[in-house]
Amino acid sequence: MSNLNKKRLAAFTLSELLVVLVIIGILVLLALPSLMPLITRTRSIEAKQALKHVHTLQKTYYYEYSRFSDNLDQIGFEQEGLVSEEAGNANYLIEILEATPTTYVARATAQVDFDGDGVMNIWEIDQDGNMIETQKD
Repeated sequence: MSNLNKKRLAAFTLSELLVVLVIIGILVLLALPSLMPLITRTRSIEAKQALKHVHTLQKTYYYEYSRFSDNLDQIGFEQEGLVSEEAGNANYLIEILEATPTTYVARATAQVDFDGDGVMNIWEIDQDGNMIETQKD
């Protein structure tokens, strides 16, 4: 019976596990700065999709009333709650900057500074569906 108690199980020590965790943490810190542009680019997809939706709604409104609207509610666009507000998910504020009977410009302005440089990302779309990034984050 004394032989059973002396049998050692193969296992890692606490210090070995801590060394592995420290190495993983260092590798993550080294990789994170190179991933920031990718994170910013993926978040800008939200702006592009919202502006494409506004463009589709504006075209529908134009076909029905022969003019573009300057009011998002009028074309049926509902702004999702912003992350800057309580319980919001949207990173971009969508607005129509200007609208004439034959033209319009809509803008998506980031409400979050994705890379911490103090510059907010801005996208715009016009009546022809031309989308441009007017201010890079």
